[in-house]
Amino acid sequence: MTDTIHAADSAMPLVVGIGGTTRLLSSTDRSLRIALQAAQEAGARTFLFDGAFLSRLPHYAPENPERNEEQRQLVGMARKADGLIVASPGYHGGVSGLVKNALDLLEDLRDDERCYLDGRAVGCIVNAAGWQASVSTLAALRSIVHALRGWPTPFGATLNTTEKIFDATGACKDEKVTAQLETVGRQVVEFARKYRR
Repeated sequence: MTDTIHAADSAMPLVVGIGGTTRLLSSTDRSLRIALQAAQEAGARTFLFDGAFLSRLPHYAPENPERNEEQRQLVGMARKADGLIVASPGYHGGVSGLVKNALDLLEDLRDDERCYLDGRAVGCIVNAAGWQASVSTLAALRSIVHALRGWPTPFGATLNTTEKIFDATGACKDEKVTAQLETVGRQVVEFARKYRR
């Protein structure tokens, strides 16, 4: 498990973040962290599976039921989650293989009483070098969430990384972008509070 934000009250909703790239502190990773911070400020416990963690996951193979420790951790936290935030770069108009591999692993939730992501809000964030790739990838990510029976939040954040949104320290320089990412985090928590099981 790569990053946890501790909270004493287990009655608080749990929001799990999945996303990033193989590059340390990529714009996708930074965006996800801002959204998770907003979820925490809205009263959630949060947990992050970043790009460094996702890069250690074996390729999902449905015919192979064996799981390594990282795969079990991801599935276990998703199972416990009251909501999720997924952040992907837009590669050629679609979700990255790194993120899609992690989402494919959630097939292990198929036989749960709460099947897949049923009853859970999923915030979607996409970072891409251009608006066309951002928007088409957001549509693809939302379709994946629907297939997993999750509820994509009404607001999904798309970031055009050609606009140099983050400074050298990783902070977001654009207040509107920060507000978008914070909206995603808050909406996941709002839904989780209303529909938590």
